[in-house]
Amino acid sequence: MLVRLECWRQAADEEPPLGIRDLTTDVQAGRQAEYIVPSKSPLDRFGMFEMSLETEFDPPELPQRPADGHKGTFGRTLIVAGSRGMSGAACLAGVAALRGGAGLVTVACPVGIQGVVAGYEPGYMTIGLPESTDGQFSIATLDRISHLLDGNDSVGVGPGLGGSADLPEVVRRLFSETRCPLVLDADGLNALAGGFRGGRWEGHEHAGPRVLTPHPGEFARLSGLSISEIEARRAEVSRDFARKNHLILVLKGPGTIVTDGQRVSVNSTGNSGMATGGSGDVLTGLTSALLARGDDPFESTRLAVYLHGLAGDLAAEAMSEPGMIASDLPRFIAMAWKQALPGR
Repeated sequence: MLVRLECWRQAADEEPPLGIRDLTTDVQAGRQAEYIVPSKSPLDRFGMFEMSLETEFDPPELPQRPADGHKGTFGRTLIVAGSRGMSGAACLAGVAALRGGAGLVTVACPVGIQGVVAGYEPGYMTIGLPESTDGQFSIATLDRISHLLDGNDSVGVGPGLGGSADLPEVVRRLFSETRCPLVLDADGLNALAGGFRGGRWEGHEHAGPRVLTPHPGEFARLSGLSISEIEARRAEVSRDFARKNHLILVLKGPGTIVTDGQRVSVNSTGNSGMATGGSGDVLTGLTSALLARGDDPFESTRLAVYLHGLAGDLAAEAMSEPGMIASDLPRFIAMAWKQALPGR
């Protein structure tokens, strides 16, 4: 279960418990605030606040899957990923999008790795795009990607893109101009970071919902804050960044933060076995799939983070935390759905 606290008056100065400490800024300032925190937090220590408690099911509300649905019902998602030497990132994101329930998944990757990506999984389609001499996306890919977006309901950008000189222009144009929900991770975030000053986006206002999924190091480049500042006030700095930039932020780590600048959720699933290369690529694909359904972007993102962590917990139970790897996660996403769905 999750507990929503509407706190409006502080009556004592006791230190709040871990996971709630960063969520009290508005309360301390005397403003009404609403936050979502895991119920396993020691809420009984919060006697120093007047509060109303409202509970809701954890995991987040699951999307309806009508019995007469077809591929279009469950959304079309495009994954823009991969480069020479990092074809695995595109594969992981594509398979995770399928496991996330998307009706159709297309992986757009540099043409030089298209055969590898296509051979990994028969369930998604692939499109090979022009590449630079070092096997990465070039500026010539931008028009092709923009054309592909017309037929898709969401797009995930970033896993394994590398760091070509053209990439910042490609990513920043996609961030500003794409009309459907867009998820940015990994190299996509690094390419985007130069467009922020003082934690605020300086480019054109983006045309649709945006979800950024950084780890603390990537968020430091986006926000201009140090990693120590971020880790000391994870929820507060995440919420402020999301509010200023009108987007959804997923700050990864123990107790992953999901916020749209108004609502703040602290995720309760996941473990240290997920600290392995490729786990973030899986989250990109899974989040893109859920956004393709057209539901509330914040709730879809919160569900993706929850299922991703639950898949990691199930994988760790079966294989151990040190023994699990990122390519195990898509299979356990299926098990996470099974555990989360009612009447499983």
